Amino acid sequence: MSDAPSRLTIPDLAAKKAAGERLVMVAVGEVLTATWAERAGVDIVGVGDSLGMTLHGHENTLAITVDQMIMHTQAVRRGAPNTMNIVSMSYGSYATPDVAVKNAVRMMKESGADALKLQMGREGAHIISAVAEAGVPVMSHVGLLPHKVHLFGGFKMQGRTAEAAMEILEDARAIEAAGAIGLEIEAMPYEVGKAVDEAVSIFTFSIGAGSAGTCQLLNGYDLLGAFDTFKPKFAKRYANLAEIATAAFADYAEDVRSGNFPDADHSYQMKPEEIERFAALRAIGG
Repeated sequence: MSDAPSRLTIPDLAAKKAAGERLVMVAVGEVLTATWAERAGVDIVGVGDSLGMTLHGHENTLAITVDQMIMHTQAVRRGAPNTMNIVSMSYGSYATPDVAVKNAVRMMKESGADALKLQMGREGAHIISAVAEAGVPVMSHVGLLPHKVHLFGGFKMQGRTAEAAMEILEDARAIEAAGAIGLEIEAMPYEVGKAVDEAVSIFTFSIGAGSAGTCQLLNGYDLLGAFDTFKPKFAKRYANLAEIATAAFADYAEDVRSGNFPDADHSYQMKPEEIERFAALRAIGG
């Protein structure tokens, strides 16, 4: 009998919320961290287009393409075959209902995703509906929407005022009414995030909204301390891999330059008799 964990299903998400059970989600983008996450018992791996920043070095998420999201998701699926996988649709890939359905169906067919997520509220309800009606498990997003980073003037907390909080609440209700199976709650006061979670019956996961929502998300590269270009207020570092890796590279460079590596313990050896035969053959062959 296999000891592999049972992958969560879409119906499980609603059941977990109804039961008040907390789930754990990390965002990763390649096979190594996906493997670690599954070994650790993480419930959900997200493949967010934040990988444009953490793995590709872009200043925001906008440059990542559908092809890249498919490639990264395939790698994550190979690393975490028994863990639910929620994948972000890239900027521009859901601009109209037709474009959204075409890209969503392709991503589901080719990537190995269990569900997709876009970033729209009331203004995109018709697009969410189109994707849902095409048979794609689709989620959306409220609060800080990275795809609107320029409109927001940067990566800034949302829902600062009562009026702004009500706007977020209405977006969440519209997302559920449009047929989404879940939504992300990002970068807002806990009170607003909690109100969003209570306003909808669908699955919710949060990042930067305190403990609001059914599921907590952190970017895997933030929590590992692997991405240290900047640290969001809401990110907690559980390790400092960037420091460890930098020190390891420095030690390696020093060993190479000093002649300490590679040594005999890290080199292949011929049998003595083969060395003698090799020398004889070289002498004959000139």
